[in-house]
Amino acid sequence: MAAMKLNCFLLASFVLGTEFSVPQLLLAQAKSATAVVPFVGCMSDGQLGPQTAPAGRGRTVAIRAQDAGRLAFYKAEDGFGVLAPRGWHCFSTYGSSGMSLFISPDPIVANLLFSDGWKGFSGAAIQLSVAYGGTSGRFEVAEIAAHVFPAYKAFVERVIAEGIEPASEFPFGPYAKDKLVYHGNSVVEFETPANTEGLGTRSRLQKNASSIGGVAILYGEDTDLIQLSARLPEKDCDLLSSIANQVEYEVAHAKAQ
Repeated sequence: MAAMKLNCFLLASFVLGTEFSVPQLLLAQAKSATAVVPFVGCMSDGQLGPQTAPAGRGRTVAIRAQDAGRLAFYKAEDGFGVLAPRGWHCFSTYGSSGMSLFISPDPIVANLLFSDGWKGFSGAAIQLSVAYGGTSGRFEVAEIAAHVFPAYKAFVERVIAEGIEPASEFPFGPYAKDKLVYHGNSVVEFETPANTEGLGTRSRLQKNASSIGGVAILYGEDTDLIQLSARLPEKDCDLLSSIANQVEYEVAHAKAQ
């Protein structure tokens, strides 16, 4: 696979360095050009057993017209959906702590996702994960919050105070080489550079010679975490901003309802 350029992820969906509210985000998306992209249902498996891929109609999304012909909207029975290049494969896992939707240009072997011996995706892949802050997923939420959401320090400290996990599991401060752009105190877009550990590798994407871009968002009364981690082939590099924008829109829309 050709290495992805380190600067291919546009670290700002709207205005760099400025905060936005949910209504402002929705307005920004509403002013964007909209297009209909195909819906792709994804099979899933987890705590309650296998679930079939849902059926759906084309999805109207606020993206650049030139991107619409190259993207589809992938979604499992539960959870958020995500844009990804057309023709890719998808599968979702779920449980009481959260869920993850995986999309890859290569077929996904479901059993590997549940295997402790599998190291993760070595090439192009997209992962959209949700960790529930009101269940055992709170440990994952607290670990990410300690790294990149200083406004949620009190949440992290409450989890540490439970004494279930040692405080050393929740180091405060960002990963040394990650590039971060904040939109308010609960949304951060990131880029984890090639061959380094960071927010991007807090996923099933292995580090390699390409960077990983994405966005992490805290939302809801239980302080849930949604994180997009994406590594695309160089030819699809320009799609990353549209993919991240749509995730931010989906979460903002969920907040507003």
